[in-house]
Amino acid sequence: MKNFVIAIDGPAGAGKSTVAKIVAEKLGFLYVDTGAMYRALTLKAMKKNIDFRNKEELIKMAENTDLKLYQDTKYRVILDGEDVSEEIRKEEVSKNTHFVASIFEIREILWEMQRSFRETSNIVMEGRDIGSKVFPDAQLKIYLDASVEERAKRRYLQLKEKGEIADIEEIKKEVIERDKKDRNRKIAPLVKLPDAVYIDTTNLTIEEVVERIINLYHQKLNSSG
Repeated sequence: MKNFVIAIDGPAGAGKSTVAKIVAEKLGFLYVDTGAMYRALTLKAMKKNIDFRNKEELIKMAENTDLKLYQDTKYRVILDGEDVSEEIRKEEVSKNTHFVASIFEIREILWEMQRSFRETSNIVMEGRDIGSKVFPDAQLKIYLDASVEERAKRRYLQLKEKGEIADIEEIKKEVIERDKKDRNRKIAPLVKLPDAVYIDTTNLTIEEVVERIINLYHQKLNSSG
């Protein structure tokens, strides 16, 4: 029997990372943040001054990248031997990630890496194409959502917490633009699948969302057992 996969998809700011981490911790599953993988490649391209329009150069870079994810006291992203866990969260990286994420060959490289995690662990994986492309056979698919206003507010508070200058209206525009790019890209667009459980997190606490997903997991186990 294949290891259990909880696939969590949804737009930016819906609460995927926070919720997925806690669900994984409570169930003793491995947590995998696929967005961090795309961010890491974006950061590398920026450091190497690779033109984001140069598809061939970006693919070559991805093929020659050593990317590892670790969970100890915190979630770590190791890019070519360097811990870039904090650096990949910078706003400049966020704004450019869509260039890397829209290249099919790069997604294929990362899909293969993402699927390999299931070989050794039950996993909670979050992103934008987990249920549709990475694990279409995931035993539990979740689509997390929230209003644009709520998602912009969450991002604003995150940036303020880090001491970065943030403008709520500007962030709202960026959220809308990011949604458009995620939903309209030709390669693995963000979609709400018919077999995914839809959860609107706008007026829910993190604990309520986590509890709902864990209950759904136990229901799946009972129905398959």
